[in-house]
This record gives sequence, structure tokens and C-alpha cells, in this order.
Amino acid sequence: MTRTGTITMSMRELDRLKVIEAVAESRLMTWRAAERLGLSRRQVERLVIRYRAEGAAGLVSQRRGVRSNHQLPQTVLDRALELIHERYADFGPTLACEKLRECHGLVLSKETVRHLMTDAGLWVPRKQRGCN
Repeated sequence: MTRTGTITMSMRELDRLKVIEAVAESRLMTWRAAERLGLSRRQVERLVIRYRAEGAAGLVSQRRGVRSNHQLPQTVLDRALELIHERYADFGPTLACEKLRECHGLVLSKETVRHLMTDAGLWVPRKQRGCN
């Protein structure tokens, strides 16, 4: 474990590191660490094993930098935005969503279309519209 480098950790992960270090050095009992971290004793044991094998990097969330399971492919979003620009730029998000579904077979939620239109500057939310 003589690797050197920079590890990005959240404050929660830093707190977890301190507790797991204490367990690994036998300064803290597993059950008390589990209580403190809000985990099961077995999970604390798993973290200690991973800490001993990989060091502090083993306690960093392994989901960091990984795409969401429900994220739509960028090609679908690009196609939807292209169609909205070409044909439905003056529509609201709800109607644009319905037209994308009916005419083009693109099934997106109204909220996804609203986000696309807002980010592209085609739609201004009601709260941001001025009285002018």
C-alpha cells in the first residue's frame, strides 16, 4: 500500500475513512463503527477488507463517474432537439412532447422535453417570464 496520488472524497467518505481506519487498527469495535456509520456490522467488515486491500481509494464510491441507469442516449436527445428546432420551436413542452410521440415515434417525458427546450432557449418557464 505504498501508492501515492490524489483521491477525491466527499466529506461523508472522509468521515467513513476515519472510522474504518480506527476499526482496522483495532481502536474501535466493528459494532460501534456500524452504529456510527449507520451500516450493518457485515458491511463494515467488507469496508475494512477493502480498505486493507486498496487503501483509502477502496472507500470511495464506485458509482462516481458512471452514467445513470435511466439516462437517455445522447443520440436520442440530439434527434429530439433537432426535430423541436425544425418543426416545434413555437410549441410548449407538452404539445412538443405529444407531437414527437405521434409523428416521429420518439417517446420522451414532458419534463425531458421541457429541460431540452429550456436549455436550448426555446422555452422560458412561467416564473422567469417578465411582466413586460
